[in-house]
Amino acid sequence: MLVVTVLYPNEEGTKFDMGYYLDHHIPLVRRLLTPALKGVTVQQGVSGERAGSPPHYIAICHLLFESSEEYEASFAPHAAEIVADVPKYTDSKPLVQLGKSMM
Repeated sequence: MLVVTVLYPNEEGTKFDMGYYLDHHIPLVRRLLTPALKGVTVQQGVSGERAGSPPHYIAICHLLFESSEEYEASFAPHAAEIVADVPKYTDSKPLVQLGKSMM
């Protein structure tokens, strides 16, 4: 299973509209990437390693695909639309990492 992880760094002054992200962006991604998209999880940063410290990331999203080929084939035709939606909920510069699920 391929896991596409999108990390939104928590830098001072960064804005992130979690309501828009959950109510509009994630449904957009699901609609555009289905049927290749097998699952989505979203985490909201609460703190760093020590309770009360700021989280390193405001949000982290994991998108599951059977393979990198399925991800690339589903994402490429819709990349511009998905990326164009990002400024509507954050000014953070998302980091993307592709990984292989081991468990």
